Amino acid sequence: MPHDLPWSALFLAAAMLWPPCTRRWALAPLAVAWAWALAEGVADPVALAWPALLLGAALLARSQAGPAARAAGHALFVAVAVLLFAHLLPGFHNLRVIEPAPLSPGAVPFGMFLNLDKPLVAFWVVLAMAPPMAAASARLTLSAALLACGAAVAICLGLALALGVVQWAPKWPPSGGIWLINNALLVTLAEEALFRGYVQERLSQRWRSRAWGGWAALAVAAALFGLAHFAGGWQWMLLAGLAGAAYGLAYRYGGLSAAVLAHLGLNVAHFGLFTYPMRAAL
Repeated sequence: MPHDLPWSALFLAAAMLWPPCTRRWALAPLAVAWAWALAEGVADPVALAWPALLLGAALLARSQAGPAARAAGHALFVAVAVLLFAHLLPGFHNLRVIEPAPLSPGAVPFGMFLNLDKPLVAFWVVLAMAPPMAAASARLTLSAALLACGAAVAICLGLALALGVVQWAPKWPPSGGIWLINNALLVTLAEEALFRGYVQERLSQRWRSRAWGGWAALAVAAALFGLAHFAGGWQWMLLAGLAGAAYGLAYRYGGLSAAVLAHLGLNVAHFGLFTYPMRAAL
């Protein structure tokens, strides 16, 4: 279908953010995705205002004009990022690829859109702020990801079972393929770029002279990640906060790649083995 074309280009653009040799060219397929989206009505012309604002935020945040200009750039980015994450900015007609339906008995209905707005945050953070993408070696990155993922699965899904938020429900529905691609290339990247690559990294730099700085930055980012899940109730905020702490550890020792892999691993375990996204009656 024509509407598939913007998302294929967007997936490619997100994948190109990872290798250093292709990162600088990632904006090319992103521009193609946006051109197709505009041509097919997935995005309206007004939506162009938001990447333009992000460009302005990057120029201010990286400028030599002084701390006031840089602070204004960061404030502008945070405001736009929050609105993009909440899908509150006009001009987007994101494609629904999974119609709402329970994935297992007793689950709340789950549906999914492919989003053109939220991934912009990941591109801004990776290209404008250049957070550490990996540890000094692939082995350290993978070790940090696996340890954090294992801890998150054991603690978060174990606690979710104890709280009655989920139950054991092994499955892999036909929609699992597009769910996995979207989660791997767009969802986890955008969320980890914002909360770990931006919030945790910026606070770590600000508090780097303090012995507690790195840990405080991790805790603040994890708490904000938990609060961002307020729609699921206190149980979901608690679980997300604990997961965010695990992702923060992965980021601290393995870079953004480790955080994304840990996040993806927990999401896959949750999707494939337990009630997803949660039980209908708590």
